[in-house]
Amino acid sequence: MTEARSERPSILIVDDQPEVLHALERLLKPDYTILTAGSGAKGLDLLKNHPVSVILTDQRMPGMTGVEFLSKAQDVQPYAMRMMITAYADIEASVAAVNRGRIYQYISKPWEPDELLLIVKQAVERYQLEEENRILSKKLEEANRLLQTENQILKQTAEKEVNFSNLIGSAPAMLAVFSLVKKVVDSPTTVLIQGETGTGKELLAKAIHYNSSRRNQLFVAQNCGALPDTLLESELFGHVKGAFTGAASNKKGLFEMADKGTVFLDEVADMSPAMQQRLLRVLQEGEVRPVGSTQSVFVDVRIVAASNKSLEAEVQTGRFREDLFYRLCVFPVLLPPLRERKTDIPELVHHFIKKYGARLGKSISMVESDAMDKLTAYAYPGNIRELENEIQRALTLAENGAALKSEHLSLKFQPAQSGHFYGEGSLKACVESLEKEMIQEALKETKGNILRAAEQLGLSRAGLHKKLNRYGISASL
Repeated sequence: MTEARSERPSILIVDDQPEVLHALERLLKPDYTILTAGSGAKGLDLLKNHPVSVILTDQRMPGMTGVEFLSKAQDVQPYAMRMMITAYADIEASVAAVNRGRIYQYISKPWEPDELLLIVKQAVERYQLEEENRILSKKLEEANRLLQTENQILKQTAEKEVNFSNLIGSAPAMLAVFSLVKKVVDSPTTVLIQGETGTGKELLAKAIHYNSSRRNQLFVAQNCGALPDTLLESELFGHVKGAFTGAASNKKGLFEMADKGTVFLDEVADMSPAMQQRLLRVLQEGEVRPVGSTQSVFVDVRIVAASNKSLEAEVQTGRFREDLFYRLCVFPVLLPPLRERKTDIPELVHHFIKKYGARLGKSISMVESDAMDKLTAYAYPGNIRELENEIQRALTLAENGAALKSEHLSLKFQPAQSGHFYGEGSLKACVESLEKEMIQEALKETKGNILRAAEQLGLSRAGLHKKLNRYGISASL
């Protein structure tokens, strides 16, 4: 039973002498809501229906002593602050009250009004403070319980989503990948996944982790091309307080955080030579040194690396260390582009319809054959990610409960009309004209959002910016 803080604190006074009850009520009534009882039994009845902050009782009462009453009151309102008024001659009973009734304080007769007011005020403040702490503790326990539940759900969801049996792909090229990867999941061997952008390298890395003996430890991912060297170094290896401006405290790096787990390093080809050297030391020695520290930390992590570039070609050009390449390429896996596994496209289409249909609150009855033919025939320079973006866009346009039609697909899936030429003269002019039209259409559909338009076109953001500048196209179409 808790007392609302918006109301005045309530105090229960129990005494068998009416004049004492009235005197205490007059003294405390200006600041508190007062309940009175002439016996311990009546006091217990009041406690069953009225939450109070403080219980103030006399020791000597017929039928039930103050000690007995306070002891029973604990079962009704265990958090109320209990105080007892007693004569000096009853000091032995007062000690019993401390032991049995767990009183906050006892007050000797005759009591001084100012002293009693101060004691009651302190008792109320302590009750309110402890009540706030109890509320905060309950909220914290509930938050932790919800967090544990959410983490378990997320973990189960992640494990379900990255289970090999749920990875979509029945084309021979993908079946060969699955067969290969299953042989390495439960070993500490470093895996290098190579493939074009959007082929699902991170999803495969998660599948490796969640099907291995490290599944109960952390899986952490870092895009090595997304951060400058100084930030990437701190992110991977951590730093100590004062290592650089803004380093206000020690910070663990991803390698240390993922000890006994898996670190996924995406786009390792974009690492600088200095960072390549530091990564090589982790692979060779199994230790990391936080930025600004003189002490190394030994870690047990499994590294899964990925690149959309050929690391072997990068080695030949001198942009990637040969010794690091051989450390990473212990178990190479090549993910095929979507154009080499077109038999998987219908299954992927239905998967993304189910995924985004649930998010958008839409149910699609079917995919018309013309639309599926166009989706299957397209080359997908952006691979699965491009297909996923296209289905999400098409579902936004489609009517709930209706079919997904070819008219819902973006311009790049629509064949050029017969007799329509994109430019005159050379093939280059025609290609440029088509490029401009597709870019303008993508910007129009995404309302000028460069990132979304680039994803829809299968380009990088920087690549789209170059084409905008080249053709003099404004993003604010």
